[in-house]
Amino acid sequence: MPIKKIHHVAYRCKDAKETVDWYTKHLNMKFVLAIAEDQVPSTHAPDPYMHLFMDAGGGNVLAFFELPNSPVMGRDPNTPDWVQHIALEVDSVDELEAAKARLQAGGIDVIGVTDHTIFKSIYFFDPNGHRLELAANTATPEMMKKLDDVKWDMLAEWSRTKRAPKHAAWMHEKELGIGQ
Repeated sequence: MPIKKIHHVAYRCKDAKETVDWYTKHLNMKFVLAIAEDQVPSTHAPDPYMHLFMDAGGGNVLAFFELPNSPVMGRDPNTPDWVQHIALEVDSVDELEAAKARLQAGGIDVIGVTDHTIFKSIYFFDPNGHRLELAANTATPEMMKKLDDVKWDMLAEWSRTKRAPKHAAWMHEKELGIGQ
């Protein structure tokens, strides 16, 4: 069975209205749908919730649940803040830089523009504490072919050693001053 696409990805939010307002204002995402229930359909547990859906472009949907009867939401204390994030693609580096300026003008702290060789990105947090990334692709077909050619070897070496393999060290040559 091949997967067609991601139907939606769901996260928890502190306040449904604040979340919709923030995503529409700062990321220009459209509010698609809201579903509210007093009972969880899959488990039949009595637990009211608001489930909201935001258009993330290209048929992708980012969803949130507000759960008023659950304990205050938190993060996994054993996972660094930079690991769990939602990455959204923008059309160009110019659009990425414009988004950074808009976010900062809206009082949002932004990290980056970070150059990952095959894309550039910025990082920031939504009002729920979810880390977001906006990314603009910069890879050439040759770069992607080089990465595709080594992915299985890199995975095998990582599985054996738990150390970063050097199969794609070329991606960091610019930041190390090599090959300039």
